[in-house]
Amino acid sequence: MSSHASNHARVIPLRPVPAAREPLWRDVVGDVLRRERLVQGRTLKDVAEAAQISVPYLSEIERGRKEASSEVLAAAARSLGLGLADVLSLAQEELTRRGTASRVAPSRTSMGQVRLAA
Repeated sequence: MSSHASNHARVIPLRPVPAAREPLWRDVVGDVLRRERLVQGRTLKDVAEAAQISVPYLSEIERGRKEASSEVLAAAARSLGLGLADVLSLAQEELTRRGTASRVAPSRTSMGQVRLAA
């Protein structure tokens, strides 16, 4: 080894830095339900009882931990005085707001093949 060798060690991160990702549907829907519940000043217990679902399950939906069925989402929406279409519309608006920065736009090559932009 040369006497001029560098004394600097190469640092390898244990975990790679996560790339920006599009928001998940369950996260966005959960945020919409939580925001609507809080605007109304209602508790998880109150909304869960009105929707006839368990408090822990509603909590997991609001935190984006569970992907709720359309029946459960409709029941949660009704318990908040909303329709399922209202919740989905609010979630779509939120997705649009959040997703524009992290979206990778596809482009077409001259042969018509789809290529993802880097």
